[in-house]
Amino acid sequence: MINDNNKPVDLVSGHGDDQNVCEALIGNTDFVNDKPSLSVIFPAFNEVDNIAQAISEARCSFINYFDPIQFLVVDDGSTDGTTELIRKIAAEADDVVALHHPKNRGYGAALRTGIANSTNELIFFTDSDLQFDMNEIKHLREWIHGYELVAGYRVDRADPWHRRFNAWGWNMLVRVTLGVKVRDIDCAFKLFRADIFEQIQLTSIGAMVNTELLAYMKKLNMRLREVPVQHYPRTAGEQSGANLRVIIKALHELNRIFWVLRRK
Repeated sequence: MINDNNKPVDLVSGHGDDQNVCEALIGNTDFVNDKPSLSVIFPAFNEVDNIAQAISEARCSFINYFDPIQFLVVDDGSTDGTTELIRKIAAEADDVVALHHPKNRGYGAALRTGIANSTNELIFFTDSDLQFDMNEIKHLREWIHGYELVAGYRVDRADPWHRRFNAWGWNMLVRVTLGVKVRDIDCAFKLFRADIFEQIQLTSIGAMVNTELLAYMKKLNMRLREVPVQHYPRTAGEQSGANLRVIIKALHELNRIFWVLRRK
């Protein structure tokens, strides 16, 4: 990528002239005075074509609203070169931490690894597939002072029809079984207070992790705010959330969480 001065923009390290890098990506943005610390979690499975740009876009947007920031990239057993790329990025950027699972364990396991290694007062997580506009963090940031969690919900979701249908069915199932009533339970654009994990211990290893988090928050009467965010088509890499193995694992974990909550 080239900025207005025809200088190459480093999308990997974030070193050098960070201000020029960010202006090239998003333009000038007013900074806010109150900047809480933030840990950003990127679960990544075979995202070699996306992860460097995802980190850079997040860095350039988030420095306007948070300080300090750590980026926790959790490689969940990738086989496409993601592992090596993440290690390279972390070696060149002080704000990036590379975390690795030797084999693919699941989305929930990756998220839990990120949470366990978070050190800041707020935690944000999102996917590594570039389907969100990181500038929309400002919509979550403005509400977090009054809520334990601010969750995005996807406007005009840019996924194939079968993924949208599966998501609708899952949302309905969760409403009926757990009483969790949100617009988009699995939207991977969430900002929450780290101290909620003093009361919540996540156990899901698969796609059920979002549902488990919100179910426990409901049980504990924690506050949730939903805000709309834009969603964009994936242009590189492959989606894995709708495959049969992931769905079966989520249904198994849903049954387990249902009975855990019933006993509490």
